[in-house]
Amino acid sequence: MIKVEHLYKNYSESVKVLFDINFVFEDGKTYAIIGSSGGGKSTFIRCLNMLEEPTSGKIYFNDIEVNAPKTDLTKVREKMGMVFQNFNLFEHMKVLKNITYALRKVKKMDEASADEVAMSLLKKVGMDHRADAYPHQLSGGEKQRCAIARALAMDPEVLLFDEPTSALDPEMTSDVLRVLQSLNHTGMTMIVVTHEMNFAKEVADYVIYMDKGRIEECSPAKEFFQNPKSERAKAFLANMI
Repeated sequence: MIKVEHLYKNYSESVKVLFDINFVFEDGKTYAIIGSSGGGKSTFIRCLNMLEEPTSGKIYFNDIEVNAPKTDLTKVREKMGMVFQNFNLFEHMKVLKNITYALRKVKKMDEASADEVAMSLLKKVGMDHRADAYPHQLSGGEKQRCAIARALAMDPEVLLFDEPTSALDPEMTSDVLRVLQSLNHTGMTMIVVTHEMNFAKEVADYVIYMDKGRIEECSPAKEFFQNPKSERAKAFLANMI
């Protein structure tokens, strides 16, 4: 479980991004975070595993205060993985080694065991045939599927996705969204910042609508799209049609 209490994020006195966010993410559920650009969505999820340091407030993951000074963030991030919109693959490593690197360095697996786990995950995301390729030889969609496999390698309890399809064309977007759908309700909590309304509608359990650094609404996905409660959410959806 992730619990957020009174979360604020300021970059300066004049640049304030998040305002008094309070929220509890349930285990095993999929959340789509939507809203206009600049609303604080990416900053919010980057605060959850301390890629962005909150200005104030508390974040708990399995009863551990993530942003406490003595918290071991490496251990937190083992269980709270992240997939970035620009992939962040190791360009000098082949696909297989991108996956096995953390398995060997963090989980101390031997080479054969790490390779076996990596190939299983690459097959899961439809990338096993590209195990010997370098990232520069991959399409954007292939890079993102490799990045998802790398995140899965740590056997996370939570996966954070920061607009995982924003850099992709429509066909590649469909490939990545199919992978995300295959991960849905497999035991992980997934928190996905996205502009893909069909994904939010068809795959997410809950939709979080953010505007101007605040959570304006959180509802079950079908309920949100059929009957949004806040006026801002209604206006947002009207502009998406």
